[in-house]
This record gives sequence, C-alpha cells and structure tokens, in this order.
Amino acid sequence: MGGGSGWASLTRYAVEGHEKELVVKASGSRPLESMFLGEALGLRALGASGSMAVPEVFAFEDGSNGGSFLIMEYMDMGGRVDQEEFGRLMAQMHLAEPLAKEAREGRFGFDVDNTIGATPQPNAWTAGSGTAAWVEFFRDKRIGFQVRKAADARLRKQWEATLDATDGLADLFEGLDVKPSVLHGDLWSGNIASAKGVPCIFDPAVYYGHHEAEWGMSWCASLGPAFWQGYRSLVPKDEGFERRFALYEAYHQLNHYNLFGGGYYNAALSRLAQVESG
Repeated sequence: MGGGSGWASLTRYAVEGHEKELVVKASGSRPLESMFLGEALGLRALGASGSMAVPEVFAFEDGSNGGSFLIMEYMDMGGRVDQEEFGRLMAQMHLAEPLAKEAREGRFGFDVDNTIGATPQPNAWTAGSGTAAWVEFFRDKRIGFQVRKAADARLRKQWEATLDATDGLADLFEGLDVKPSVLHGDLWSGNIASAKGVPCIFDPAVYYGHHEAEWGMSWCASLGPAFWQGYRSLVPKDEGFERRFALYEAYHQLNHYNLFGGGYYNAALSRLAQVESG
C-alpha cells in the first residue's frame, strides 16, 4: 500500500516475525520542525488513556537535514463507525488520568510544540493550573496566535472587541473548574474510522486542555445525536457550552483561513462576534 499527503508518503509493510503490519510515514524534506515527533508523542498520549484505539508507535525520527519518518501499526480501517460507542470512548478518553506529569498537576499544554494541519501549534506548559491558566493558554497560544499569524486589521479588531466584552474570555468560564484532558486536537471525519468494528482516531494535534475544545472541528466531523448521547452519558454539558463552542470553533476557522483563505475568513469573524455578543 502506498499513499500519503503532499509532504509525506505512507507505505504499508508486512514484516516477517512481527505479528502486526506496519505503516511507514516518511518525508525527505520535513516542512515543519518536529512534525513526526509531535504526532508520535501525541499518539502515545492518546493511547495511554486506555480507551480509544489509536495506531501504536514503534519508532520515529525527525532528521535535522530531512529524512524524517514515523513507523506505526497498520490498522485495517473500513466500515461504519458506531457513533454511540465512539461518543462513550471519547468521554472515557477525556476523563482518563493524563500521561504527562504536568497535566496531572493541572497544567495545560504538551511536551512539544506540534502542528494543526501545516500550522505551528505552540504548546508550552502553563506555569499554573486551574481555569485561569486555561483561559490564558487558549487566549494567547490558540486564538491569539492565529490572529497574529493572519495579520489582518479587521480580525484583530474583532478579537479585541471579543476580549473586551468577555473580560479577556474569563466570563465564558465563570463557575467552571477546568481540568486538563488529553485532546486529539484535530478531530474531523477524515481522522476518524472503524478498525475491525472498533472506533479509532489518528493524525492528531494533541495537547492537554479543556475537554470542550475537542469539538472545535465539529462542523466537519459528522457527530450526530447518537454520538452525543454516548458522550453525554459520561460527560454532561456544562452551562454556557454554546458560547464556548463558538470560541473553540473560531480557533479552527482561523486556522483554516490561515491555511486556505477564502470563506473561512468570514466564518472566523462570525464566530468571534458570536462569542462577543453572547
């Protein structure tokens, strides 16, 4: 089997004496620092939750002069994803004890910076813990980062108005005790599959954050009522979810604008205005 993206190839191998088939993801000229490192560590963090099926990582290397690769388990994907079971598994993943010591201490971030698509995603651990630390992390390292990258006056003005109207986003989290959950970080339908009848996820942009931030890509994840029934059976919806949902969507709309331009610009403005107005 061969394939891949514009910057990396995927090749499937059957190895004599090895019970699992392997996939090698390789790039002769790494486009961004630590792409494979971030993916490998992210898959291991997701797998450590003990709930969600993800490809097992066997080896990886980010060569300083190119020649980067990631060797992982081949998963035979195909068939229908059981949406209710997928929802329950995602809830269990979000509720699991984090692998990273910093996250167990209540801090937000990840061991390395990684990428969301081809965009850098800064993940330096917060100094503190709790809701205020999360607000600062998401404000500065997520939406603020994307707005600065866009370098657009109208986006910047809307972002500033949103911050002014929400006390720097703090109002959106009033009364919440936000704790770090391991997040896939880029959960859309292209990164979700069924492997021998078991829901699985792959190609992550992992960090430890507020579990609600996972749903920022829901607009192209095809998560139906059965999924939410399964998820909400373990993780109830908190008050104010809809406004925070718009905030988390804004991050991904901004990233898509920075990657692809076009209609994502107005979508990002609309989400930020929705957060501002409440």
